[in-house]
Amino acid sequence: MMNARGLAPLVWGEGPVLFEIFLEPTCPFSNKALKKLKPFLHAMGEGSVTVRVYLHVQPWHMFSAVITRAILAASLLPDGRDAAWKMLECVADHRDEFEFHHHSSGANMDATPHTILKRLENYSGFSLTDVFQDESVTSELKRHTRYSRQNGIHVSPTIMLNGLIDNRFSSDDTVEKWMSYCK
Repeated sequence: MMNARGLAPLVWGEGPVLFEIFLEPTCPFSNKALKKLKPFLHAMGEGSVTVRVYLHVQPWHMFSAVITRAILAASLLPDGRDAAWKMLECVADHRDEFEFHHHSSGANMDATPHTILKRLENYSGFSLTDVFQDESVTSELKRHTRYSRQNGIHVSPTIMLNGLIDNRFSSDDTVEKWMSYCK
């Protein structure tokens, strides 16, 4: 399913429990939470929960905006939702290729947005150059940002349960713990 701009929404499941998660792709805590999402959805059952993923740019992760834009651009590809998921996994699995040491040093000091985009293409196997520049990606990035701001999201990961921020959730929790909060 595509939205009006042709991007596949990052939504899984169709149940009455609304589980919205805000992730920054290079954040180590977001990566922990990301790896729990599919097992959580499977354990809860797609008919019991709707999982919505929002990408949350954080400026202390220096390439956050470039990487977030690339992930949203992947949602324009065939099987866009799953392409975006694969991109999230690629970043999580190769985090050092996309992040700075202590947020300000290391090999990525010499990287450019073009370098980062090529790394993402190499790891994912997707050609992103054309879709990266699509104006609908700009609109979608703004939509994710606006929704985060409207809901008072400042850090990642943050989880909203049925429309309200729920600070009980932690990336260190087990899937079973997450499930217990949804009962």
